[in-house]
Amino acid sequence: MLSVRTRRSALAVVAAAGLVGTVAMPSAAQAATAKKPKTVNLQLLAINDLHGNLEPPAGSSGTVREIDPVTGQPVSTPAGGIEYLATALRQARIPADDSITVAAGDLVGASPLTSALFHDEPTVEALDKLGLDVTSVGNHEFDEGSAELLRLQDGGCHPTDGCYEEGRTFKGANFNYLSANVTNEKTGKPLLAPYWVTRSQGVKVGFIGVTLEGTPNIVTAEGVKGLKFANEVSTINKYAAELKAKGVNSIVALIHEGGLPASSTYNYDCGAAGEGISGPIVDIAKRIDPAVGAIVTGHTHNAYACTIPDPQGVPRSVTSAASFGRLYTEIDLKLDKTTGAIVRPSVKAENHIVRRTVEKAPDMTELISHYSKLAAPIANRPLGYIASDINGRGNSDPEKPLGDVIADAQQAGLAAADKGGAQVAFMNPGGIRSDLVYKQSGAEGDGVVTYGEAFTVQPFTNMMQVKTLTGAQLIQLLQQQVSGSNDASPKILQPSKGLTYTLDMRNKGADRVVVDSIRLGGAPIDPAAKYRVAANEFLAGGGDGFPAFAAGTDKLVGASDLDVFASYLGANSSAAAPLKAPAQDRIKVIGPGSTID
Repeated sequence: MLSVRTRRSALAVVAAAGLVGTVAMPSAAQAATAKKPKTVNLQLLAINDLHGNLEPPAGSSGTVREIDPVTGQPVSTPAGGIEYLATALRQARIPADDSITVAAGDLVGASPLTSALFHDEPTVEALDKLGLDVTSVGNHEFDEGSAELLRLQDGGCHPTDGCYEEGRTFKGANFNYLSANVTNEKTGKPLLAPYWVTRSQGVKVGFIGVTLEGTPNIVTAEGVKGLKFANEVSTINKYAAELKAKGVNSIVALIHEGGLPASSTYNYDCGAAGEGISGPIVDIAKRIDPAVGAIVTGHTHNAYACTIPDPQGVPRSVTSAASFGRLYTEIDLKLDKTTGAIVRPSVKAENHIVRRTVEKAPDMTELISHYSKLAAPIANRPLGYIASDINGRGNSDPEKPLGDVIADAQQAGLAAADKGGAQVAFMNPGGIRSDLVYKQSGAEGDGVVTYGEAFTVQPFTNMMQVKTLTGAQLIQLLQQQVSGSNDASPKILQPSKGLTYTLDMRNKGADRVVVDSIRLGGAPIDPAAKYRVAANEFLAGGGDGFPAFAAGTDKLVGASDLDVFASYLGANSSAAAPLKAPAQDRIKVIGPGSTID
């Protein structure tokens, strides 16, 4: 599993991009007399949660919060796009003695149409061109099942859709996917390699990759069929010991699990002891073997470059570069040539905005153009009209305007008796992948919603379901947003019109839902009555920590979530009467409230 990186040196990548001229090399005499350093410098460049966003993300989900140096006030800066990310990384590598590019999962899955229509092959190709070396596997890499993940690594045409161009076969990823804690439940063998070892200036460096243990709770059952997901900490510690036994003492963990910084500004200072960050990664980081010198994370789509104490109380770097390619993290390490270990006090980590003011990388522009032309006949079909931006992914409120629209579409599409008789619908916030943006993305005109834009919002194409829940189960469903597995990180469901209630975030657990405030069509919920409730198949199956849904009865399967969304846009908007953003008046929140998507 030892690799010598012949194609990843900073000089080679930069020269290939045409960004530098002739580099002066030391003479033989100078080299002979030069004193060998006791340490060598290694640069890590890290990304996470790209989700196939090759083109710049639209709307508020394509911005980064930063402090304006002139006014001192927070501002939203446009960021992201693989053309800009490639340029930023290539420029960052120029001064480095050696550079390795890493990622922490969810690079594909829930992707916009330009990538998703081709089962994310375009994103894998782009990441190869980008110079990615190694990544952990995220939960979204399992969206199409383990066989598809293995195809992305090894190559070959899609088993159903085949090859997309005559005479061209997908080659697979040239970078390394790692999934140390994902095993075949029958054989116990890892699905993919647990770690990857390379050399930097003579020093062995190992990378251990894991995904979150709770992946089966947030992916469809078919996606993780036959797989077992072990604890992140015990897995990393197991393989750290194995690496040390093999003489690999510089170790980095790539974890698809993350944290919640106290501020949304990208360069927020978490404090020397990490007191400014919470969430699952804090407990994980505190228990990982001190031999691991740095931790690169993801999943929560937040930006942070923090230090969290290891089991011996020594600060250790823990980072995340938000999502969608809007940021990258630069982590500078010193490797001790005698011990082969990362010199922990020397580790410096900083997030950088992928600003759209730099030049576009021509090879990425060509790749996007190629796949956009193939996708155009489907992507450019108009579906409806909107009067202004309708924010979804980029909205941090518990109730999101686009969430309301999606839930309304689902309830309306399944309200007829022969469609399921849905009285209310709920949308999981994590399934809303973007905003609906008023400004045109191509030549369709401002305010026109195309199929490609709707697909970017709802790329999973889950089938809709309608189930019968008792009033007591419906109350439980709302309480599960803020209790059980969602206690520490609430997931606030987006309700269709007619369902209203109050959340009191000053309380704890299930008590945050004010039961007496729940109304459906203006009437209190009767615990003994039966209600027909609609949701996508993932949520209806109990996903995201909602077992009350799984307990529902009399299931009826409907059209896909994307189809009902498209139909709703067509039926409820026109050029003369475009759809307006809802008022966000269905959930009243008292006290602090937040949601993780």
